[in-house]
Amino acid sequence: AHLRQVSGALGRAGEGPRMPDRSTKTTMGTEDMHERKVSVEPQDSHQDAQPRGMFHNIKFFVLCHSLLQLTQLMISGYLKSSISTVEKRFGLSSQISGLLAAFNEVGNVSLILFVSYFGSRVHRPRMIGYGALLVATAGLLMALPHFISEPYRYDHSSSDNRSLDFEASLCLPTTMAPASALSNGSCSSHTETKHLTMVGIMFAAQTLLGIGGVPIQPFGISYIDDFAHHSNSPLYIGILFGITTMGPGLAYGLGSLMLRLYVDIDRVPEGGINLTPKDPRWVGAWWLGFLISSGLVVLASSPYFFFPREMPKEKHEFHFRRKVLASAASTASKGEDLSSQHEPLKKQAGLAQIAPDLTLVQFVKVFPRVLLRNLRHPIFLLVVLSQVCTSSMVAGMATFLPKFLERQFSITASFANMLLGCLTIPLVIVGIMMGGVLVKRLHLSPVQCSALCLLGSLLCLLFSVPLFFIGCSTHQIAGITQDLGAQPGPSLFPGCSEPCSCQSDDFNPVCDTSAYVEYTTPCHAGCTGRVVQEALGKSQVFYTNCSCVAGNGTVPAGSCESACSRLVLPFIVLFSLGAGLASITHTPSFMLILRGVKKEDKTLAVGMQFMLLRVLAWMPSPVIHGSAIDTTCVHWALTCGRRAVCRYYDHDLLRNRFIGLQFFFKSGSLVCFTLVLAILRQQSREASTRTTVKSSELQQL
Repeated sequence: AHLRQVSGALGRAGEGPRMPDRSTKTTMGTEDMHERKVSVEPQDSHQDAQPRGMFHNIKFFVLCHSLLQLTQLMISGYLKSSISTVEKRFGLSSQISGLLAAFNEVGNVSLILFVSYFGSRVHRPRMIGYGALLVATAGLLMALPHFISEPYRYDHSSSDNRSLDFEASLCLPTTMAPASALSNGSCSSHTETKHLTMVGIMFAAQTLLGIGGVPIQPFGISYIDDFAHHSNSPLYIGILFGITTMGPGLAYGLGSLMLRLYVDIDRVPEGGINLTPKDPRWVGAWWLGFLISSGLVVLASSPYFFFPREMPKEKHEFHFRRKVLASAASTASKGEDLSSQHEPLKKQAGLAQIAPDLTLVQFVKVFPRVLLRNLRHPIFLLVVLSQVCTSSMVAGMATFLPKFLERQFSITASFANMLLGCLTIPLVIVGIMMGGVLVKRLHLSPVQCSALCLLGSLLCLLFSVPLFFIGCSTHQIAGITQDLGAQPGPSLFPGCSEPCSCQSDDFNPVCDTSAYVEYTTPCHAGCTGRVVQEALGKSQVFYTNCSCVAGNGTVPAGSCESACSRLVLPFIVLFSLGAGLASITHTPSFMLILRGVKKEDKTLAVGMQFMLLRVLAWMPSPVIHGSAIDTTCVHWALTCGRRAVCRYYDHDLLRNRFIGLQFFFKSGSLVCFTLVLAILRQQSREASTRTTVKSSELQQL
């Protein structure tokens, strides 16, 4: 899926080379002695020199898995980049689109335990390949509604021919109005059934996407850890996540490119279309990105069917890695505590390969007991709650930030995706890596890790405060902004358009630039004529003889430009800096869990951590944010009597509620880290007191 997959795993990879424990030191020494003997034993040298196929090379597997996870995150992140476009195309509210974006977690959570149990009992590369094919199938299903639906009609008053779009919404006397303009479109049970079918296909595709993604990351990481040299494994995993982190950025970049193309680029009507990407009725080619991503996933999955179930263990470590471990070993000899802080995560795949000797029934029985034991641990519980808050913030941002920027600053969906992919996501990745570097280089203790988390959360919260004031109010919209609590209807429109046969659910906005007033259609502006001007190869539509405009003037087609679009860059810079500072907390918070739970529970605790994040953050957060956005809508499009997509929002209310939700989750994370720091300091003081008492007792003896 997802950004949380990259951020969670990269935090683990950011630890770099980790210190071995005492038992591992002995193994390392034996292996190093064996490797020194290899150079003088001709038989072993001959065996190492034997050519081996590339599918028996763990380095080639790392390359393949990096590309697969990159393409998987592209296909799972692409929906978020085009969420507002999908809303317009299929008439979805933000609440429904948020539920759609979160639905892939349902399939993921429902199978993660079973995948964990069977992790060491199956052919892992093939299972990864099958999962990738399911992911590609899900991408194709996501694009299917485009091919089985009718061509996009961007104005309800045009029933058959899209070239009538502008003329059908002009001001005509009631007796002269065409029958199609007086109706609410062709509403029937067949129409509603088809709409539900389209939405159902997308929900099924998201579920399949979650199921297909279950084996990819856990099996891949455990496979690398099993067959790579013990000292090369962290390097390989670091390379894996270094490449993988580009996935979300590429997804938003792909969305930026695809949404510049018209949705029906494969079936453009004769005479072309009369829309531009700046028009609020514009719908980009959202489906094309799913086809491209699915093709890339299929290509990336093909090598997995040729990898063996088990490959020869890698015998040699890299030369520069040997130097790093030599210096690390000398440091580790100074104390046992330091080595325990950097104990290797043998199975970084969360729940993967836990207790392989247990039967399935025993495994299911053990899991709840360990879960309850860890949930009673205050540090584990508070750190997970803080990560739930942070992940909820990230999930809402990844899903609805592009739409928020579109509405708040009147920019195109393509430009909003470009800002997110080029600025916000890179800063988040840098923050995660910086957190890992600080933990490793400064050898931070648990108390210091909690202090770093607290500092990052506090700075993130402070950067959020100015965002409440960066934006501008909704411009005046005739018949809508005068009474925000009333439902749109003919009585709300100005009296100048009363003689016209205007339909309240039509949408073809025009802007009176002199008074900065927007009308939902030329009819509501009282316009009776239309002219097209050609300039520099582009056509601009104007409506003339508009009775609602001063002097029966002329108005251009399209919504009014935002008065504060210049503020989008300061807003996104502050927002991105706050997100980057929040992401610094990920690696130190992960280390708090590793150092806080029992040694035998570490692997299971990590798996429970990510499962709880999915259930408590990544599943509900997009729905919560979507519901909050829906409450700020002041004008809904109506399709067959039901609410469809929102056409106009109260910008001040939208900004306060969207940023307010983000502020709420950031505050929750800050409170949790404050409690963690207080508990750890108390435990540290108690430990030092016990040490002092024991020392005094020894002196007395």
